[in-house]
Amino acid sequence: MSREILKEQLRDLIAHGKAGTMRKADEIIKIPAATYTDPARYDLEKRQVFRRLPLMLAPSCELPGLGSYKAMTVADVPVLITRKKDGSIGAFLNSCTHRGNPIAQGTGTASKFVCGYHGWTFKNDGALLGVGYAQDFGVVDKAENCLTAFPCLERAGLIWVTLDPHSQLSIEDYLCGYDEALATFGFENWHLFESRELPGPNWKVAYDGYLDFYHLPVLHAETFGADFPNRAHFYPWGPHQRVTIPTEIFSFPNSEEKIDLTSMSEDEWPDVALQSGVWTIFPHISIAGFDGGGERGVMLSQLLPGDDVDSSITRQYYLLEKEPASDEAAKGAHDQFSFLEHVVANEDYATGTRQQNALKAGLMKDVHFGRNELGGQVFHQWLERIVNASDDDLPAIFGQALAAE
Repeated sequence: MSREILKEQLRDLIAHGKAGTMRKADEIIKIPAATYTDPARYDLEKRQVFRRLPLMLAPSCELPGLGSYKAMTVADVPVLITRKKDGSIGAFLNSCTHRGNPIAQGTGTASKFVCGYHGWTFKNDGALLGVGYAQDFGVVDKAENCLTAFPCLERAGLIWVTLDPHSQLSIEDYLCGYDEALATFGFENWHLFESRELPGPNWKVAYDGYLDFYHLPVLHAETFGADFPNRAHFYPWGPHQRVTIPTEIFSFPNSEEKIDLTSMSEDEWPDVALQSGVWTIFPHISIAGFDGGGERGVMLSQLLPGDDVDSSITRQYYLLEKEPASDEAAKGAHDQFSFLEHVVANEDYATGTRQQNALKAGLMKDVHFGRNELGGQVFHQWLERIVNASDDDLPAIFGQALAAE
């Protein structure tokens, strides 16, 4: 069914490409400029969005084997993700139930975690295994002192975690069927080639750029080229969106090769054309297709709020459909990833930082999103809806969005 949906979208893209048209919003909208610069608003977004909604915190290939783990901090919450002995994923508050010290750092493989403060030991499924110097400490109910578990889901080669242990929002409902479309990539079998972190501006300033093709031939004239198309179609699954170019001529990433999609049968359409564009997972993920070293790849960008309203942190993952077969292929993939780092750091985020600094002057009342910036409009409308929703509202909001798909 998902492949049929992608075919339907490609038919739509071809029709608009041939007609030289694009789908537009009904009107220009305004967003209060203070939403980018107000520290109180920033704290509210961390609480209402990042600490309540399911977040895509790792590709499956980052935790490839039994015992793999990843520790990270998200919206001030220390998180530990593990692959348990049965192969399933667990997600926990990375905080010893004795005195709160984090029990793991970075990534690695472990069947158990020993707290470096007093020696309490936990299994990688969160169970308390042992108390340091138990004969002196006193009687402890181990079942009552397991690591705090977070709701989590592994689907389509990606791992979602909700940072509210009492959340009533189903992760499946939250995805609105988007995971079925993402599953067509087969990310569970892809290879994690490289990853890195980049500092950036306010998280919304940064994220607006991932939904925006309008800027491509202007800001990226010296890298992607001044003739790069700046029109985009937006296909929603609830708040999640695919952003891609309406055209009947498909250009392969990082290649001079082009194909006329109207000259072949639909069954001959290549996956890379069916899955083209930028796939965004609300509120903080972008997946964009590239080739490197002759292998098909994507750059998965995980954007998280930084230490204050003016900053963010982006973890970039470069995933390849197949592991490079030679040193030459590996070098090609590395060079491509380095090029993308340059584009994001020195063009997108450098511009975003200047934009953030200008907005902080407080002299602009609003920023504008045009009729050709439908993706940004949808993002900010969903963001406002979530920020103002109660905990009890969330299941109904996404249940309705799922029913509408």
